[in-house]
Amino acid sequence: MSNRFLPVTAQEIKELGWDRPDFVYVCGDAYVDHPSFGAAIITRVLEAAGFRVAFLAQPDYKSCDDFKRFGKPRLAFLVSAGNIDSMVAHYTAAKKKRSSDYYSPGGKAGKRPDRATIVYCNRIREAYGDVPIILGGLEASLRRFAHYDYWSDSIRRSVLVDSRADILTYGMGENILLRIAELLDRGVPVKKIRDVRGTVYLCSEGEKVHYPVAAEFDYDVLKTDKKKYAEAFGIQYKNQDSINGKAIIEHYDGKILVQNPPMPPLEREELDRVYALPYMRTYHPSYEAEGRVPAIEEVRFSLTHNRGCFGGCNFCALAFHQGRTVRSRSIESVVAEAKKITEMPDFKGYIHDVGGPTANFRYPACEKQLRDGVCSARKCLAPTPCKNLVADHSEYIKLIESIESLPKVKKVFIRSGIRFDYLLADPDDSFFKKLVRDNVSGQLKVAPEHCSSAVLRCMGKPEFSVYEKFRKRYFELTKSIGKEQYLVPYLMSSHPGSTLADALELAICLKRDHYAPEQVQDYYPTPGTASTVMFYTGIDPLTMKKVYVATDYHEKQLQRALLQYNRPQNAPLVREALIKLGREDLIGFGPECLVRPERTAQEQKKSPSRKGQQTKGSKNQTSPSKNKRTAVPKDTRKPSDKNNRQRRKK
Repeated sequence: MSNRFLPVTAQEIKELGWDRPDFVYVCGDAYVDHPSFGAAIITRVLEAAGFRVAFLAQPDYKSCDDFKRFGKPRLAFLVSAGNIDSMVAHYTAAKKKRSSDYYSPGGKAGKRPDRATIVYCNRIREAYGDVPIILGGLEASLRRFAHYDYWSDSIRRSVLVDSRADILTYGMGENILLRIAELLDRGVPVKKIRDVRGTVYLCSEGEKVHYPVAAEFDYDVLKTDKKKYAEAFGIQYKNQDSINGKAIIEHYDGKILVQNPPMPPLEREELDRVYALPYMRTYHPSYEAEGRVPAIEEVRFSLTHNRGCFGGCNFCALAFHQGRTVRSRSIESVVAEAKKITEMPDFKGYIHDVGGPTANFRYPACEKQLRDGVCSARKCLAPTPCKNLVADHSEYIKLIESIESLPKVKKVFIRSGIRFDYLLADPDDSFFKKLVRDNVSGQLKVAPEHCSSAVLRCMGKPEFSVYEKFRKRYFELTKSIGKEQYLVPYLMSSHPGSTLADALELAICLKRDHYAPEQVQDYYPTPGTASTVMFYTGIDPLTMKKVYVATDYHEKQLQRALLQYNRPQNAPLVREALIKLGREDLIGFGPECLVRPERTAQEQKKSPSRKGQQTKGSKNQTSPSKNKRTAVPKDTRKPSDKNNRQRRKK
């Protein structure tokens, strides 16, 4: 394997002496050959196995011409919408069109279609008819079953059915695709590939299924019966473990969709081999003139050391994609990659992150998981840590220290999410001390998400008291070393289970702690999460209990406004919410009040005008938050800057 990008033009195919590629990888993202991008990993793994792979990034989807760029591949087209779901890439939680695309050259929107997986497959079928098509990536993985689609407000069929592809791969696809590639290379027809773990296929009713079946569902029932839909998701969720998972069937008009059990996760030696492949670690040079690819900036000097997450947040799709079983790379492997980063010409001495889905996980939650798989009936950390949990950061400390010892490394930061309840569960606080002393870049982002016990239970998060314990200890350690560092808590509004009263409870909590969040994440129902099922059905699919859901747009506005009660533009909504809740006592000038009373027209007329003051119709009314000053918690405030800004990346 030479030190080069994969071919992206027909001319490059000729220069390599190929008559045609074995696989054409079609991707909704720009081509970035970096191990933080699933497309780069899959294509490099296939290349390392001896297959010829061409890369077709963001093809012109308005006709089938661009899909003929390399000719018909010998084995198959591999199709992925990209690193994230194409609908999430295009629309905000309010269903408004985004003005930019993080994974496109120059951040320009419009380079990929809505529902990219389906559109690409239709164009391939138009170009080549019955050529094998294999689906992969996050969009396909999370839409593999009948699923609630927020953007159309309906239950859509499996993306495998709508795309007319042959096989769908879900989860982490290295070993899945290697197995499929080997079978295709041996001449096995794609319609005969039925027993590969980690795949979904469509076949005729009555065809033999190779694995024991956990349950069968009918799409026509799921699209109309919310209780049945919630039940189906609960069973799907409980069968996403490679040790105890079973096959699941959905019926579609005389055909059956079969999900085989998951492929086992890559073990340490396998992960090490994957990350040692010859990635170029940047975007394709053809994008330089278009303004680079913004997504590379976050990961350019970062390292991924683990996969999987046993955190079990209900609004997160990790359990349905990477799985709840954690695996990690060896220290030697991560250090070797760090050395490559230090040799990059623009490296300034700072490793931006050593993380993953959750930064401080290195091993499965307990030894039982290695033998029996993950528990189907409970979570490892919430509402309280399981008695079998093994919380140990000792190897993670060694990993960080090994990277810090490299000659060109000045500082190593940890910017991926830290699971603070797991950190507190470790009886040895050595990592906590090291984190605060060495690896925080001025502020640490953590995710309490809410303070209401009812909402946190629906989220699959620990009680707020756990966060308060963590916060207290964080500032004790910060003070003990004479540093001035901050906490930036992630907060979410309108998650299923959150009533207007719960939003007020959080607002009062924020007021008490003198914290005014600059950004709040509105809950976004995306495919493949338990929270999305709650949003659609009003039922928790893991317990089958009823859940309150704020579906009215105005109520969502009220909840969000309460969390940002200090913003002048939110004052009318905050007053409306408080009146609805019978809490007019919080409207006034007292120290506990959230908002001032509305001024009368006569008072406004008497008020002296100020030069440059914004008015209701001003363009700057919703200007970027960089022009706003934000209060911080009293225990984090700088003496010389009481309005220090707190930032949160959405």
